[in-house]
Amino acid sequence: MALKILIVDDDFINRKLLLTLLKKNPDVVEMQEAENGSDALDKLKQDPSLNFVLLDIMMPIVDGIEFLKIFRSDMKNSHIPVIVLSTDDTRKTEIFDNGANGFLRKPIKEEDLFHKIAQWSDI
Repeated sequence: MALKILIVDDDFINRKLLLTLLKKNPDVVEMQEAENGSDALDKLKQDPSLNFVLLDIMMPIVDGIEFLKIFRSDMKNSHIPVIVLSTDDTRKTEIFDNGANGFLRKPIKEEDLFHKIAQWSDI
């Protein structure tokens, strides 16, 4: 499956790290970046071909939980997997309650990331 992934993280270094990792994955054909949930929602509207989201929780303006609430309220988005990347394990229940498909603890390891992507890219 050709994956078009949106990386949502307010930290420039984290985004670049994810870009570097994802370039090694043969299923990933396109990557876009967003600095916060609001930016991410705009990008997803502009490009309906995006079909996978990697989402940070702690961000300014619209955080990951708010993004999930808004994103999942539109049924058109129900098929798009959202994997949350965070250092904060304490909010796992909250992220899953709001529609996240998976959780990875930062710092992200390549094999964990690829495993999660493979697990959810067959939807």
